[in-house]
Amino acid sequence: MSDEGAGPVGRGAVLRAPAHRVSPQAIGFWTVSALMGDAVLVGGAAVAWLVVPGAPGWVGLVVLLLAVVAVAHVVLMPRIRYRVHRWEVTDTAVHTREGWIGRETRIAPISRVQTVDSRQGALMRMFGLASITVTTASAAGPITVDCLDAETAAHVVARLTAITAATEGDAT
Repeated sequence: MSDEGAGPVGRGAVLRAPAHRVSPQAIGFWTVSALMGDAVLVGGAAVAWLVVPGAPGWVGLVVLLLAVVAVAHVVLMPRIRYRVHRWEVTDTAVHTREGWIGRETRIAPISRVQTVDSRQGALMRMFGLASITVTTASAAGPITVDCLDAETAAHVVARLTAITAATEGDAT
C-alpha cells in the first residue's frame, strides 16, 4: 500500500521556500564583514611570513593562495547568501532558510516560541539592518533571521509578540 497522498504531506510533497528575502543591504554588510575578517587573517599570515626568519619560499605561496581564497570569499559569499537566505512568519510558524555552502531550513510552530529578541550591532546600524532571534522549546536551538531592514525587524518582533501572546499554551 502506498502512503502517497496519505494525510496532508504525501511522499511527493515539497516544502516551498520561505516567502521573503532579507534586506538587499545585507550584501554590503556581509561583504564588509568578510573583508574585515579576511584582511586580518591574510594580513596576519603575511606579517608572520615576513617576520619569521628563514621561512621557506613556499610559505609565501600559501599566503598568496590564502589571499586569493579570501578575495573569492568576499566577492562570492555575500551574493550567494542573499540568494539563499529567506524567512517567513505566519500565524502558525516561523520558517527560515539559510546558508551559503550548506543549507539549513528551520520551521518552528508558533506554539513553541518562548522569546523573540532583536540585535543590531554597530556595523549593522551603519547598513540599517537588524537581526531577530526566536527562541523555541526545541533542542535544535533558536532560529535567527539575519539582516532584515531595521524597520521590518521591528515589525516582525511586534507581530511575533502579538501572535505568541494570543497563542494558548506555555511553549514547553
